[in-house]
Amino acid sequence: MKKIVLTITALFILFVAVNAQKYAFIDSEYIMENIPAFTAAQQQLNQLSSQYQKELESMHSEIEQMYGDFQAESVLLSEDMKRKREDVIISKEKDYKQLQRKYFGPSGDLFTKRQGLVKPIQDDIFNAVQELATDGSYALIFDKAGGTTLFFTNPRYDLSDQVLQKLGYK
Repeated sequence: MKKIVLTITALFILFVAVNAQKYAFIDSEYIMENIPAFTAAQQQLNQLSSQYQKELESMHSEIEQMYGDFQAESVLLSEDMKRKREDVIISKEKDYKQLQRKYFGPSGDLFTKRQGLVKPIQDDIFNAVQELATDGSYALIFDKAGGTTLFFTNPRYDLSDQVLQKLGYK
């Protein structure tokens, strides 16, 4: 009986040792804060953002001034003059919104600049983490910055395709 228990225990320990997965974590915020190129890129992006914001604020103030003047003078203006002034104000508002989208929109200047400056650094970080994961035989590497998210997963441990097959998808 003792031999059976010892054999089962030895097999269990061997099974656990063979199937043990290594996990690790990184703090991408800490990593990026310690890369001078990233800090320089952030400063450049902040300056550009401030410049864009000042330009938009100036334009917005001008529109508000025009609207205030229109409100004050509307009593003295003919209908034709009122329409012309309204059209100018509406046109300026459209230009303002268009410029705002051009600078800060999903594919705007600031986003494009961020992609050009920051993405290569992020790619380098990812490649380094992937290399560490491969060399260290890590199954998962978590990123603790901004909450726990999966930063790298070894495709060998990805069951997504098997789940899709089980659901009847190829």
